[in-house]
Amino acid sequence: MTSDRLHSRFIVKEDVDSWTEFFKDPEAIALFPTFGLNSIEERANHWIERQITRYREHRYGLQMLIHKETGDCIGQCGLMAQEVDGVLELEVGYHILKKYWGYGYAPEAAMLFLGFAFNHDLADSVISIIDIRNIKSMRVADKNGLHREKQTRWLDLDVFIYRITAKEFQANQK
Repeated sequence: MTSDRLHSRFIVKEDVDSWTEFFKDPEAIALFPTFGLNSIEERANHWIERQITRYREHRYGLQMLIHKETGDCIGQCGLMAQEVDGVLELEVGYHILKKYWGYGYAPEAAMLFLGFAFNHDLADSVISIIDIRNIKSMRVADKNGLHREKQTRWLDLDVFIYRITAKEFQANQK
């Protein structure tokens, strides 16, 4: 998929090296689940394997975001099947390498995947699961028309669930 500045591609095992950069930044991963792993390399490898497993199990998965002009990997974004409070939901998730923060890549990428979800009737609504301390991700959700629905516990984290319905998304596009 492509947007004005980005294109996405499926993650492959060889992406571990480039994604290790994300896990090297303490600020970028401060609110990120550790999955019980300590080393940066283990966490990056686990994360890449997790997305590849999602693809194989037809639970969607994040994709690499590539800057069209430079070819640089700037982060990941995508749709993921998630269970929240016993309900299967479709989530749009995004993680941007810190050196690319503040350029509007997260909202641009998330909007691309929201559009894909709704244009292909994948769900009546899409959520974002956001740590209650993650102000930057809340701003991305707000920019893309998601609204805070509730606070809950997920993966041993206190999170907000943001949601947008297909009707709300379509109305925002007009």
